[in-house]
Amino acid sequence: MTSPLNMWTARTDVLETTYGQARPENGWPIILLHGFPYDIHAYTEVVPILADAGARVVVPYLRGFGPTRFRFPDTPRSGQQAALGSDVIGLLDALQLDSAVLAGFDWAGCPPAWPLPCGPTGSRDWSP
Repeated sequence: MTSPLNMWTARTDVLETTYGQARPENGWPIILLHGFPYDIHAYTEVVPILADAGARVVVPYLRGFGPTRFRFPDTPRSGQQAALGSDVIGLLDALQLDSAVLAGFDWAGCPPAWPLPCGPTGSRDWSP
């Protein structure tokens, strides 16, 4: 089995997002979004399976969870789906990912679809 997640921080326009990542760095990227009231540990059992299959597994703490922080005190605090979708776009940009498999459950089940219409250029290669 692959080793546990290594922890990193990505700076976006709104957040300093803490995320776990399982190597390989050059693997096909998958972003796993946790639901409410869970956190990245919801994916403990699936991360090694995906990483062993060659995935670059990224599991962020979503806004309001764990060590992820808003960068500015005047940023509106919102758990709306559009805000979460925007956070996903920001994370993808910060990680310089042009394409990724997006998966989530519960509260984070819908945000994987938000980047489709919200993408800045519409030029990304989104996986269904």
